[in-house]
Amino acid sequence: MKKAIKGSCTTILVGKKASIDGSTMISRNDDGHEALDPQRFVVVKPEDQPQHYQAKISGVQIELPDNPLRYTAIPNAILDNGIWPAAGINGVNVAMSATETITTNPRVLGIDPFVATGIGEEDLVTLVLPYIHSAKEGVERLGALLAEYGTYEPNGIAFSDQEEIWWLETIGGHHWAACRIPDDAYVVAPNRMNIDHFDFESPDTLCSADLKDLIEQYHLNPDFDGYNFRHIFGSASIKDTVYNNPRTWFGQKYFNPETPDDPMAQDLPFICRANRKITIEDVKFVLSSHFENTKYDPYGAGSETDKTLFRPIGINRNHDVHILQIRNHVPAEIAGIHWLAYGANTFNTVVPFYTNVQDTPAVYKDADGTFDMTKMYWLSCTTALLGDTDYDLYVDLRNTFELEAMGAYHQIQNETDANLKAQKDIPAYLEAANAALADESFKRQTKLLGDMVILGSNKMKLRYNLND
Repeated sequence: MKKAIKGSCTTILVGKKASIDGSTMISRNDDGHEALDPQRFVVVKPEDQPQHYQAKISGVQIELPDNPLRYTAIPNAILDNGIWPAAGINGVNVAMSATETITTNPRVLGIDPFVATGIGEEDLVTLVLPYIHSAKEGVERLGALLAEYGTYEPNGIAFSDQEEIWWLETIGGHHWAACRIPDDAYVVAPNRMNIDHFDFESPDTLCSADLKDLIEQYHLNPDFDGYNFRHIFGSASIKDTVYNNPRTWFGQKYFNPETPDDPMAQDLPFICRANRKITIEDVKFVLSSHFENTKYDPYGAGSETDKTLFRPIGINRNHDVHILQIRNHVPAEIAGIHWLAYGANTFNTVVPFYTNVQDTPAVYKDADGTFDMTKMYWLSCTTALLGDTDYDLYVDLRNTFELEAMGAYHQIQNETDANLKAQKDIPAYLEAANAALADESFKRQTKLLGDMVILGSNKMKLRYNLND
C-alpha cells in the first residue's frame, strides 16, 4: 500500500468565545485519494525529533533548531513517502493541523511558480510545531520557511493556543497570508482558497512583506474595492461548485440555519458566527456529515443524480478526524486535548486524549499495512465498511453507540480532571487516563461491529423461508 498525496480534507475552526466551554478548537478530516491509509497516534519526544531533516518527496534538506518541544502527531503507518504527521499539540499547549489542500490560479503561478524542491504537507508539522510557543509564532515560523524554501503545493494550515486561532494559506511558491480568527467566530474550510476579505493594516493579519505590491504590480485584483484573497489568489471553478462549496454550505447551514439554500455559491463567507455555542459533538457531526436531510445525501431518498452531485464531508477517504482542543479554565497540565478517531467518520467516535504524556495507547499507536482487527484503525475502517452496505439498517445502532460512548468518555475526562491535584506524577496519571479512554473506545467499537453483524445477518440475501 503506497501513500497518495492528500488533497481532500475539510477544516473547522472555533474561537474561544464561539465554543461552549471557552476553549479554542482547530479540527480537520485528514483525507486522501485512497480509501485506506493506516494512521498512528504517537508522542514525539525531543530526543526523537530530527535535527537534520530531509523530505522524502522533494528531497529538501533543512537544519532544525536543537531545542524541540514534545508533541503529539498522527503519522502514516507506512513511511514510503514521508512521515506526514498531520496534526498535534506540543508541550506548551500550541496546536497545529496541516494541511488543508487549497486552490490557486494561473495568474499567481505565472508570477510565483511552485518549487519542486520546496516543502509541503509531508513536512510542515515536523518543521514547525516543536519550535513554537504561540499560534502567531507558528504563522511567523512557517512564513519564514515558505519564503526561504518555497512550496510545491497550495495549502491551508491552522494554529491555535489558549487565546488565539490563526489560519495561514500559501500563495504560489513562496508567498502566504494569514489571519487571526475572531474569538466569537467559526470557519468551515474545504479544498479551496478560503480567506476572503483581507485588511493589510489590521493587527490580526500577517502576510509576505511584498504581497500588496505584488497584487498591484501584476494587476491581480478583479474587484473595484478592497482585497478579497479568494478572488485574487484562488479559484471559482465548476469543480468548486460541486466539490468544495457544498461542504462549506452544509457546515454553515448546520451552525446557521438561515444560510441561503445555494450549495454551489462561490462567495460563502470565510468568517461566520453561529446561532449558538459550538460543542465537540457539533464539530464531529459536521466532519462526519453527508448532507443529511437533503436530497444530496448519498444514503438518502433523492435521485441518483442528486445523491452523487456533491462531494460529502464524511467520505470513505477519511483517514482520521482530529479536534485539537486547548482548554481554558483548567490547569495548563490538562489544557491540551487531542480528540481522535480513525477511518470513515460515519461509524466512529472521537476520543479525548490528554497530550501532556510521554506515550500513547498501543491500540491507537500500533498499525501497519496488514489488516488487524486488534488495531483501532482497522477496526474503525471495518465498521464503516459494513455500515456503508445498509446505512438505514445500521444507523440507529450507530446513534446509540455514539451517544453512550461520548458520555463514557466525558465521564472519564471529568473524573480525571477532578482528581488532578492529588497526583504526584501527572504525565503517568494522564497516560493511565488515556489508556482507560482507549480501552473504553475499543470495547465499544467492537461491540458496535458485533451488533451490526448480528443485525445484518438476518437481512442477508442468501436465505430461504423454510427452516428445514
